[in-house]
Amino acid sequence: MATLRITTILLLLLLISFSTAAYVSGDNDDTKAVYQVLQGYDFPVGIIPKGATGYKLDNSTGKFSLYLNSSCSFSIDSYKLKYMSTITGVIKKDKLSSLSGIKVKVLILWLSISEVIRDDDELDFSVGIASADFSVNNFEESPTCGCGFDCVNANEKKLINRNGFVSSS
Repeated sequence: MATLRITTILLLLLLISFSTAAYVSGDNDDTKAVYQVLQGYDFPVGIIPKGATGYKLDNSTGKFSLYLNSSCSFSIDSYKLKYMSTITGVIKKDKLSSLSGIKVKVLILWLSISEVIRDDDELDFSVGIASADFSVNNFEESPTCGCGFDCVNANEKKLINRNGFVSSS
């Protein structure tokens, strides 16, 4: 009888230890979950571009891996951003740290964004020795790879460059 209790307790402990790490990938519902996880830690969905295909999250440590369907780059205002197909880091409420897989072009250099901290309605993006603050409102929707938030004008420019004119039909 005692060995049955010990075995049951060990099985429960094993199940609990496996349940501390969450894994999601693939389906549309799972893709939505990536963005919902961000919101659960008080981050807006727009810090990650469209195209997330899944993630791994260790709830006990906050270590995560986020997967995009491919590497991705786009411009927002005067900034060029580059997201690798796998982004890793540690997530806690209002803080993303130890980030890898996201870069921003500053002048002629590509610098890795190492940390993002939310302070009320501001997001502070750090590249190590320098940082920049932006309003959370700028990240209410996710940008699209290739064109950011200006996909209509980007598609028109591609059409102009390809044909030399814009078709009205």
